Amino acid sequence: MFRLLSTTFLICITAAAQAPAPAPAAGPATTAQPSRPARPPAPTRDPHTPGYVTAKELPDGAVPSPKEDGNFILGPTHNPAPEMAVKEGVQQGTIYNLTMESTDSKFYPGIARDPNPGGQPGFFDISKITTHPAPYTRKVAVYVPKQYVPGTVVPFIVGADGPDQFLFTALDNLIAEHRLPVMVAISIGNGGSDGQGSERGLEYDTMSGKYAEFVEQEVLPLVEKQYNVKLSKDPDARATMGGSSGGSAAFSMAWYHPELYHRVLTYSGTYVNQQSPLNPETPHGAWEYHEHLVPNSPVKPIRLWMEVGDRDNLSTRDAYHDWVLANENMAKVLAAKGYHYQFVFARNAGHTDRTVKQQTLPEALEYVWQGYSAKK
Repeated sequence: MFRLLSTTFLICITAAAQAPAPAPAAGPATTAQPSRPARPPAPTRDPHTPGYVTAKELPDGAVPSPKEDGNFILGPTHNPAPEMAVKEGVQQGTIYNLTMESTDSKFYPGIARDPNPGGQPGFFDISKITTHPAPYTRKVAVYVPKQYVPGTVVPFIVGADGPDQFLFTALDNLIAEHRLPVMVAISIGNGGSDGQGSERGLEYDTMSGKYAEFVEQEVLPLVEKQYNVKLSKDPDARATMGGSSGGSAAFSMAWYHPELYHRVLTYSGTYVNQQSPLNPETPHGAWEYHEHLVPNSPVKPIRLWMEVGDRDNLSTRDAYHDWVLANENMAKVLAAKGYHYQFVFARNAGHTDRTVKQQTLPEALEYVWQGYSAKK
């Protein structure tokens, strides 16, 4: 059953002191278990590495113009944009919160990964992954701007991984300054966990239009019913956004259903091979976007803003888990096909870097919504 939650949360944090454990009694010596080695930090990549796209280096602290396509390099300082702060005199939208139960979903009844058959921490053979049913509760936050007239048709943006206050604050200020159309924002939580065999992985990393169909048939009708909003059916009035696997999910929503979405915004997009279960049609998961799908397909009506950090994720377990290279390759094939896109390479930045998002989100939203005009 769907349960409406209060829009105000009280978070209680309790701390309990722990008494030191008594020293163990003397006894037979035991063999110490080997500790799991620490994961090495991702190396810092140079945006001018041979094979990367040619990009315009911006002065430190600057962001690109929202009216420019192409590739850009941000300096190492990432101060929040003015639009990321609550401003006196600016109307703040209303944020509604609800939950969705897995038992009510025809698309995603819920899964979890079985224990690793290989027994090796942090590594498993994807072909041997098995799952079992597992219920979940999904959180959804709906932002409705004060300027919205109830019951009228409105543009909207769908975000991954749950409530996004950064997005809601940016929309308050950009809508008030008439830099964005009045729009609703719907931040949808995932079904839990991460990686191959998880519910989140199934939703976000599967190469299909299923997640967009889930949003269309199960989430949007609920939002319209509960909050008296009328969401636009015009794909040019619909945007998606997300970070990491949520970013590749955002792109998949538009790629597999361009009749539903034309505008996409991604941070550290997981355009790598995280897909599970295996699919012979796309054997390299989302790496297929820049390896085969975008280069070999007719141009689709997608406008994309994308970012990656110089210390973004890298796994050497195979050739398909370099987040920086994946995003560089995406920029390369988008340019070759003539897409409208803006690619930002951020220095001094990690995976889905919080400071970079605070610096760039207002400009990114403006870029994504360039060319929009409401249709009567």
